[in-house]
Amino acid sequence: MTETYEEKIALLREIIQKIEDGSTSLDESMKLYEQGAVLVRQCETLLAAAEEKITTLARDA
Repeated sequence: MTETYEEKIALLREIIQKIEDGSTSLDESMKLYEQGAVLVRQCETLLAAAEEKITTLARDA
């Protein structure tokens, strides 16, 4: 299943909350950080694609 931008942001918020609540171990925090970094890159890619599409649509209008 491909997650939407909004779903990825929700996952990022969950990861941040888990890291910030202080109840996770260092190893778990590192794993969560890695997952978060992947999600951030995916969100950046989705945003760049959306921006490109909007620019193209605006040019064609």
